[in-house]
Amino acid sequence: MVTTGYFDFFMHIDSSSTTVNGKVYTRHLLRNSYRKNGKVTHDTIANLSKCSDEEIAAMKLALQNKRKISAISTAALGVEVQQGLSVGALLVLEHVAKSIGLTKALGNTREGRLALFQVFARVIDQGSRLSAVRLCKSHDIEGILGLSDFNEEDLYANLDWLTAQQDKIENALYGALHPDAQSKNELFLYDVSSSYLEGELNELAEFGYNRDKKNGKRQIVLGLLCNQEGTPVSIQVFDGNTNDTKTFKAQADKVSSRFGGGSVTFVGDGGMIKGPQIEDLEAAGFHYITSIGKRQISSLIDTGVLQLSLFDKHLYEIVREAEGIRYLLRCNPKRMLEIRKTRASQLAKLQKWLDENNVYLQEHKRAKPAGYLTKLQAKIKSMGLAGFVECALDERSIRLIIDADKQAECEQLNGCYVVKTDLPVEAASKEVVHARYKALINVEHAFRTCKTGHLELRPIYVRKASRTRGHALVVMLAYRLVQELAKLWSNLDLKVEEGLSMLGQYCKTELIVGGASHGDQVQKPSSIIADLFREAGVKLPQKWPAKKQAKTGGVYTKTTLGKNRKSR
Repeated sequence: MVTTGYFDFFMHIDSSSTTVNGKVYTRHLLRNSYRKNGKVTHDTIANLSKCSDEEIAAMKLALQNKRKISAISTAALGVEVQQGLSVGALLVLEHVAKSIGLTKALGNTREGRLALFQVFARVIDQGSRLSAVRLCKSHDIEGILGLSDFNEEDLYANLDWLTAQQDKIENALYGALHPDAQSKNELFLYDVSSSYLEGELNELAEFGYNRDKKNGKRQIVLGLLCNQEGTPVSIQVFDGNTNDTKTFKAQADKVSSRFGGGSVTFVGDGGMIKGPQIEDLEAAGFHYITSIGKRQISSLIDTGVLQLSLFDKHLYEIVREAEGIRYLLRCNPKRMLEIRKTRASQLAKLQKWLDENNVYLQEHKRAKPAGYLTKLQAKIKSMGLAGFVECALDERSIRLIIDADKQAECEQLNGCYVVKTDLPVEAASKEVVHARYKALINVEHAFRTCKTGHLELRPIYVRKASRTRGHALVVMLAYRLVQELAKLWSNLDLKVEEGLSMLGQYCKTELIVGGASHGDQVQKPSSIIADLFREAGVKLPQKWPAKKQAKTGGVYTKTTLGKNRKSR
């Protein structure tokens, strides 16, 4: 209320509603009301009927508190700001999934969106299907992906769908990765790993060569096929007792029927591409790049094909035109020094063990020296030193015998390696072939990230073969997202998991005025979160879409925990 002369002015918004033929019409007028000669008079300043309810409420609030708005709290004004669900990580992952063609590959059906959610859940939080469902309590899955009313049993069943659709999904992603159909020359990197299982009922679980050094644990075998940049294009799960080389033909057939066309080259280590695998590749019209072991190198040196003097820090090439084979020779000085230090450390450990036990044998006359001699021989063999180290027993004392000549012979190939290929010289120079072989480290990095790094393939909470394969596919697709984020955030001083953790803190905010919700508001992000959005190419919306009506049961539905889980 303002008093000036004979007039008392009061600016306010006058709202009224009328009903005509069952339809409600509301008008809002901005007015000055004042008393003149004992009568109340109104002057209409503006018609605000086209303003939204939120705008009208905001103007009424401002007019009611225009003289004290800076001095009172939002609570006193009847305004509350409430934290909503997290959207930061989901917005970024959704954007990246669209950019690499993952969203299109999975499709917009409910099953496709459930599969996309499983991939996002693996990136955000590595756990079981039940823990993935719990993410709906803190992340806006319904708002971003349009998913509601599902539980972990739906996700288990979705793994079956993923396995059935795997070829189509991988083909679509490969097409998005290589849109130029005219490009016929391709190079594929392939490697094999294994993952041990805690349980015993997985349909693919078998005892085999355990790379995780978990003796007594059953395992599954994983074959990962990547392009030359190290981007995964296909993953395949085999029985746990499958030999590495037995997995190879399936990959050659896969490339020939699904990813091939033109001159295809497979790159694999010496344990992967051997004689039978080379024959498979030649039959398919493919080329190979691999390595050979020390025993084969020594054999080629003995027959005069290779010369020890040719191994140097610089790459040297021998072309066997009659055989259609090229050998690339190199010695890595850094690796040679590492092996030398390791050998010296091993010998020092042996000598320390020997000294301690010789003292024990002298002090304990009833101890049997022969038993300790057997233990020492086993240690020598396990350390790979049997070629030049022996041990002998002198009464009750054991001594090491190191043959210096044999040691020099054993160590002459330390740090040396040979790359073997049938690629013609005109197709790829020796430097290109060598670089392609060294690119295998990209597959190793993918396995590390998927198995024990950010994505944690283990533990595997499924038992059916189809769901085990679906789980592996989810992890591979999640790696594609993580790999892309690593590129996008390469200029930022953080890891992908750190960036996702920060984005998890970015939430919607709900504005409540006078006890009534006025929708979710877009809050300004902090500088680091703004950087993460910007580098990922994400633009925040001006306004969040209106909330959808939740279906009966809500987003999260708890299942019966006592259910027999052998079916999973």
